[in-house]
Amino acid sequence: MSEPSPEVYEEGRGMDAHNQVMRSIRAEKEAEYDPREPTRVWIDEDNTPNGVRESLTIVLNTGGCRWARAGGCTMCGYVAESVEGGEVSHDALMAQVDSVLEHEEANADGLCDLVKIYTSGSFLDEREVSAESRRAIADTFADRERIVVESLPDFVDRETLADFTDRGLDTDVAIGLETTSDRIRRDCVNKYFAFSDFEEACAEARAADEAAGTDDSDPDVGVKAYLLMKPPFLSEQEAIDDMISSVYDCAETEGCHTVSMNPCNVQRYTMVDELYFQGGYRPPWLWSVADVLESTADADAIVISDPVGHGSDRGPHNCKECDDRVQRAIKDFDLRQDPSVFDQIECECEATWEAVCEREAGYNLPLVQ
Repeated sequence: MSEPSPEVYEEGRGMDAHNQVMRSIRAEKEAEYDPREPTRVWIDEDNTPNGVRESLTIVLNTGGCRWARAGGCTMCGYVAESVEGGEVSHDALMAQVDSVLEHEEANADGLCDLVKIYTSGSFLDEREVSAESRRAIADTFADRERIVVESLPDFVDRETLADFTDRGLDTDVAIGLETTSDRIRRDCVNKYFAFSDFEEACAEARAADEAAGTDDSDPDVGVKAYLLMKPPFLSEQEAIDDMISSVYDCAETEGCHTVSMNPCNVQRYTMVDELYFQGGYRPPWLWSVADVLESTADADAIVISDPVGHGSDRGPHNCKECDDRVQRAIKDFDLRQDPSVFDQIECECEATWEAVCEREAGYNLPLVQ
């Protein structure tokens, strides 16, 4: 598979230029973070292959994504929230897990069936989370139904996933694919791997699934693809078209059972942040999110979206008057997979969105802020 390194593919243009800009932007970070406290934790509901489940979502505070330290993705500011020095000890990580369990006890109705674990990079990268910590975390949540762990494709292998299936956990690998277009992933997102690497990771997940057994009582292993709606440099209609084709591509990839489309939001210490403040970027319209979900409702996968920061200038939004209504419809679709929920919402700003989709182009975006 591709190695995460800032090697250039064209001197003076492309990934080397992106990485130089990203390193410069991230050098502005001043905040420091406690290695014994998780970055975030919250309780929610998620649609899984086993149905809707109460979920415990954890963002562990680690030493950060290796690729981000080379420069990284144009929209991702999570590495700015990671611990300085590139390493968090086993004891500190387990202290974070203890804090998470205290939050769950205080806020959930018992133990959550679904546990989702994210970092600023790859939970399966042993330079971020050691094998000792990974196995201890698997032991901690062995009494749950399903676990989701975040990783780049490089670190997905059947032996590592056995740490979870051996404990009886249905296991999903969340991969930030962003798009099935290699050109957009490289030039707009600045991510180094190819769609073929994602396919190989899905094959490893299938192998882990087979190794876990074929009885109904045996753990299942699958992949949850994360897509990015409207990275920089795409017009609104280009972003919609890219997401529709990417959803279908993922759904047709054996082993990928869920597609989560994340509308881009403006995070600090990123290239998107720089473009936004210079009038060169607008987050996607919520109408665009609804359009993609409705257009791909027949895809052979669970297709969901969780617009972070909806209704704010830095997050996906419409006119502000209808944002909450559209967001509720999106959440309803996530849980029921019924596209008719979008027939129940309307607003005058939909005409503006349609005009933007028709007229906005790369040379004049954003057409409307």
